[in-house]
Amino acid sequence: MRAVVVGSGPNGLAGAIRLAQAGASVTMLESHWRIGGAVGSAELTAPGLVHDLGASFMPLAAASPFLRSLGLERRGVHWDEAPAALAHPLDDGSAGVLYRDIARTAEGMGSDGTTWRNLFGPFADRFDDLTADALQPLARVPRHAALMARFGALAAQPALRLAGSFREERHRALFAGIAAHAFGRLDTTFSSAIGVMLASAGHAVGWPVVRGGAQVLADALVAELESLGGRVETGRTVTDVRELDDADVVLLDVAPSAAVEILHHRIPERSRRAFTEYTHGPAAYKVDFAIDGDIPWTAAECQEAGVVHLGGTADEVAMAEAQVVSGKSSRAPFTLVGQQWKADPTRSSGGLNPVWAYAHVPYGSTVAAENRITSQIERFAPGFRDRIVSTRVTSAMGLAAANSNFVGGDINTGANTFRQLIARPTFGSNPYKTGVPGVYLCSAATPPGPGVHGMSGVNAANRALHVA
Repeated sequence: MRAVVVGSGPNGLAGAIRLAQAGASVTMLESHWRIGGAVGSAELTAPGLVHDLGASFMPLAAASPFLRSLGLERRGVHWDEAPAALAHPLDDGSAGVLYRDIARTAEGMGSDGTTWRNLFGPFADRFDDLTADALQPLARVPRHAALMARFGALAAQPALRLAGSFREERHRALFAGIAAHAFGRLDTTFSSAIGVMLASAGHAVGWPVVRGGAQVLADALVAELESLGGRVETGRTVTDVRELDDADVVLLDVAPSAAVEILHHRIPERSRRAFTEYTHGPAAYKVDFAIDGDIPWTAAECQEAGVVHLGGTADEVAMAEAQVVSGKSSRAPFTLVGQQWKADPTRSSGGLNPVWAYAHVPYGSTVAAENRITSQIERFAPGFRDRIVSTRVTSAMGLAAANSNFVGGDINTGANTFRQLIARPTFGSNPYKTGVPGVYLCSAATPPGPGVHGMSGVNAANRALHVA
């Protein structure tokens, strides 16, 4: 069987490996010179400083049943964790903190600790069982029905309501910030889903980084594919499915709109309509900093955290998210700061440290947000500006130009609305079908959605192998 995979993001790579494991002759085509899509790293600000280009802290990669099965340690993939996974500071100098150890996390929360453990402990304790079901399409009978029912009951709640389970504002804000990874409103049904998953993952596997930079993971996946006889061609842009007529199976690690363009003369109307109506969510605006020393956080807990969420109280985070969803730029956007060197000191050099930061901005935004990101950091770390040595800015449209799956700067490859949680981009047990025989969609626009886990590619490949 001959197979072609278009696009070399983690889903495309995982799907290609799965096909090659089954004996297929696999060719991967990538339009860019670099393999990995959102998984990559480079020296962006100063010699010797390693910045991740996109994905950085990857709990779902560390937990992915498929990626774990590959034994990538033998190819140089090692996961490193900061002393604390996450901190969320407030203006009064306090901070909510998530440690991998749920007992330590709960102890630091005082009266809120029992609530935190009761909410997330059951999923952290059975995270392998949770991912076995949650990383598959929803339209199937789960293997662990009771666990998934419990997860669904929490996931269905508006994030602000679930955050209200905690007495202290720092803990309400901590959960709201985690839920905000969905790039959506926090007062709507199912807006807790990503927050519950990521909080539980933080206790099950941590929020780790790849030692040496995210590109190490992408390169290891390429090496795995090539060891199975697969080939990778860069600088190959596919514009028409007729270019691939000699393939028995085609996986498209592309956005639905790109799939329509590639399949334009063959895609049936029903699929065309579903793919065309697929919507994208808010965008990201990224700034990489080289700084002299550490960030001077007011809250001491932030000094040991790999990730710091900036946005203030839960209500402030929710207000900023509502603004960007409605197309308005927030003056105080929800901002994520990565201190990767706290986990992996090899990323620093000569007293300089690489800071990875991005803010949520409206879809397709052309507003320059560098000063707003800097101001958000300065708000919780007075004196930060004085430590900046150099910067590298990637706007929302710059992200879109660098990765065609990030339409309008949407790094989730699709809005996380209720409709697209259950129909991404179509509903059913095989949402990877394009309607064209032998051609499957495998990007983050398909279940289980965004995150570095490779399961969209694996799931699509398994459907293709079953048909073949």
